[in-house]
Amino acid sequence: MKKGKVLIVGGSGVIGNAALEQFVSSEWETISISRRLPECLSGDFQHISLDLRDTKECKKIFSKINGITHIIYTALFEKPGLISGWYEKDQMETNLQMMKNVLGPICNSNRNLKHITFLQGTKAYGVHFHSIPTPSRENLRRDENDNFYWLQEDYVKNLQKEYNWNWTIFRPQIVFGYSYGTAMNLIPVLGAYASICNETNEPFIFTGKPNAILEATDAKLIAKACEWAALNKESEHEIFNITTGDVFTWTDVWPSLADNLNIKYSKPSRDLFKLSEWLQERSNIWKKIVEKYNLKNISLSELLGESHHYIDFCFGYNSPDKIPPAIVSTIKLRKAGFNECVDTEEMLNNYLTELKERNIIPFF
Repeated sequence: MKKGKVLIVGGSGVIGNAALEQFVSSEWETISISRRLPECLSGDFQHISLDLRDTKECKKIFSKINGITHIIYTALFEKPGLISGWYEKDQMETNLQMMKNVLGPICNSNRNLKHITFLQGTKAYGVHFHSIPTPSRENLRRDENDNFYWLQEDYVKNLQKEYNWNWTIFRPQIVFGYSYGTAMNLIPVLGAYASICNETNEPFIFTGKPNAILEATDAKLIAKACEWAALNKESEHEIFNITTGDVFTWTDVWPSLADNLNIKYSKPSRDLFKLSEWLQERSNIWKKIVEKYNLKNISLSELLGESHHYIDFCFGYNSPDKIPPAIVSTIKLRKAGFNECVDTEEMLNNYLTELKERNIIPFF
């Protein structure tokens, strides 16, 4: 017997794709919404290709979908170049409107809806504007920065007053997963970088600012937390930080990544370079790699999405010489009953291995 009928909005994204695998494998009746057809190895699901910015089409489709008990909303609109859009109000309004285009008609046509889960992140604490408290906790006063998180959160809280469903918000740190062609997933970027270095005999070096202490979140861990939230009252009307449970620095994990990829480890250089530009200048080399190793026919731009811009941000390319820590507390989530954790270094290597096994990057 199915646990429920879940609508995963943004099923081709890094978190949405992991949620799709989790809910399908856990015997939920699952519908995925995204423009691209997501990959899912866990079983069958229904997919609807849809641009969530199209209000008329969303109303037409979602008004006809019945029986939805849970929604996992992971959809995200980002502009080309990624970073600058974080500060622009039209992008914030677009993300709000996309959510309205889904939840409005779905709530009207699914009166037995029980729970909605959606995502925020450390921008809720203002990490893209200033240093944040260590550790940042969910009970801090709302940071006074313009952010689509606040627009969506206020909308959901007001909408919920008319219905009987509940909501949960997760705030992950840097998210890593399998999905490619997304706005913010560093795994395909690292895979492409290593592959091109191997092909051209260039050094595989960490290109960012060293020794920044970071936290990460495994997309699969978030997916498990989403299912936990869907089934447990402790999650109702709560906001939770979520991470793997440990910390890491890029310089410390880099030798392990090089070993996994079977590429010579090179110590970091003092001369930083923008990896996004480096990759874009080598798109023809990637095309030759795809042909040489008979890889899945994906162009470099299709592989990276906007994530090559995100890696510059995460590597601290435009940050001060000393990158301030951005550490969040996950005590609240543990106390509520979700206690799973992941070794960050193992996670990074597992996803790089998965890219190889799925024929996205070569074994070399």
